[in-house]
Amino acid sequence: MALIVQKYGGTSVGSVERIQAVARRVYKTVQAGNSLVVVVSAMGKTTDGLVKLANEISPNPNRREMDMLLSTGEQVTIALLSMALQELGQPAISMTGAQVGIVTEAEHSRARILHIETTRLTRHINAGKVVVVAGFQGTSNAGEMEITTLGRGGSDTSAVAIAAALGASFCEIYTDVPGILTTDPRLVAEAQLMDAITCNEMLELASLGAKVLHPRAVEIARNYGVPLVVRSSWTDALGTWVTSAQPQGRSLINLEIARPVDAVEFDINQAKVALLRVPDKPGVAARLFGEISRQKVDVDLIIQSIHEGNSNDIAFTVTTPILKRAEAVAAAIAPALRSQSNPKSDEAEVMLEHNIAKVSIAGAGMIGRPGVAAKMFATLAEAGVNIQMISTSEVKVSCVVNAAECDRAVLALRTAFEIEAGEQGSRGVGEQGSRGAGEQGSRGAGESLCIDSPLPLCPSAPLPNCPPVRGVALDLNQARLAIRQLPDRPGMAAKLFGLLAQHNISVDMIIQSQRCRVIDGVPRRDIAFTVSRIDGESAKEMLTQVAAELGWGEVVLDSAIAKVSIVGAGMVGQPGVAAKMFEALAQHQINIQMIATSEIKISCVVAQEEGVKALQAIHGAFGLAGSEKVVVPA
Repeated sequence: MALIVQKYGGTSVGSVERIQAVARRVYKTVQAGNSLVVVVSAMGKTTDGLVKLANEISPNPNRREMDMLLSTGEQVTIALLSMALQELGQPAISMTGAQVGIVTEAEHSRARILHIETTRLTRHINAGKVVVVAGFQGTSNAGEMEITTLGRGGSDTSAVAIAAALGASFCEIYTDVPGILTTDPRLVAEAQLMDAITCNEMLELASLGAKVLHPRAVEIARNYGVPLVVRSSWTDALGTWVTSAQPQGRSLINLEIARPVDAVEFDINQAKVALLRVPDKPGVAARLFGEISRQKVDVDLIIQSIHEGNSNDIAFTVTTPILKRAEAVAAAIAPALRSQSNPKSDEAEVMLEHNIAKVSIAGAGMIGRPGVAAKMFATLAEAGVNIQMISTSEVKVSCVVNAAECDRAVLALRTAFEIEAGEQGSRGVGEQGSRGAGEQGSRGAGESLCIDSPLPLCPSAPLPNCPPVRGVALDLNQARLAIRQLPDRPGMAAKLFGLLAQHNISVDMIIQSQRCRVIDGVPRRDIAFTVSRIDGESAKEMLTQVAAELGWGEVVLDSAIAKVSIVGAGMVGQPGVAAKMFEALAQHQINIQMIATSEIKISCVVAQEEGVKALQAIHGAFGLAGSEKVVVPA
């Protein structure tokens, strides 16, 4: 007999008829011999209606009272579903987040789960009842018993956290699509269903705007080894398994605020190739990385900085043994780029750097926590380590530094994040750190895709012949900020991103230009980064206020951007993947404004109006379309 947690979203319980359909599905699962906890959201657009009511009363309603108001939506659903189950002859009981024992921070509207008191929950399960739980809510642990809500994705988060606390066999997330698709079916009707995807890949896709699962829920699943399956509420299709490696024995106390960093990794076997002042026009990146692919040169990090005039810079890292091949490719293509440049003084230039190292922090706990990257940068600054390149993803932040400073950087980071030298994930000198064989840049080679699932549906080993790209995502809700002429010395990134963290502004892509200018005896570089569009204006205003006193240059905001990304653990060791992505954009005359990569993701910033076209072009280029169209119910 399996213990299963099921979650149904607002669309799935949007009417009495749909609630009765959910009850029949739950009853069928129990009759098959399983114990069940069901987590539900508010019916349909109930939450939107409650928010509208509040806004009619007050343009800026009190956050505590909003939690009191919004938590009522789920209470309606749990009572109705419990009644529907009882009508079918199935014992059931409805429970609010507080009654279940979901204890959270005392932070209204965006609380994180601290722990779950499972005694009462377990008692009802053992009595043969289906426990119907209100998702999205809990109660504070400050003695006041305040009702709190978890913010966006709260019901997903509640369900996976309960599954982790109970040690459930698996957690089923029911939604209005048949599972995890290769892209948004609203934009590409032929998006294809995946049988399985790793938690790391899902974290990237979820954070890029794939709305099937919230990143917080995936983070908990990854940290505690909870197998997830995403299925349609309307059919009996098998859905998509979201799977993780064996859990690391984490404590269930401080469930969502536990240590955000699991490992400090490093690779001293790296070198950097930069092309400065290449033309800012479609096709340049495709041409460069197409030739790199043909020469079988495997690159690790790739960055393209913001344009300056009619040109910008592209830099990439490779392992030291293939540096000469990479240098030859860059040197061969530079003359072709120069012929398109304007004045001779502004010609493309190849710059090499041999003695570099990549230092990374890894862990699923950094999602939505702007202070983690800022702490890394501050730690390196305090150790006197200057950052040359930055690469960010949902599970890792990497910095390229001088090789001579690598040991100092690693020691400082291990101390700051309380990572013992022998802990899982810390990597020794010379170990594989780039896109070589395996997914070692993420969670180690041979990541298992499942943990003893009681069903034969979940793969128990890495998928054979896994394609290099699993999904394509589009984020139309970002803005780009650029700071011109930032002094190039230790501490600048720490100061900048520390300020953003203090204002609770999360940063996504970070690009530091390779071009350096000496102004009044001070070397300076531009730095650009993306934030949520709603944070763009406030971030610009805050940074503009401090720029003058800190000796920074102009702060520039661009809200008319889109970020298109490809994700896949299989792109490790595949030199042609980036080239194919860039070529797809070039064929549609879409100019790339910025490039950033991690081991399992490549992201490009393009103009906002070209975002959907970019996604469709890339999805087609990688042959991800299926033969059937996916229709999303209204």
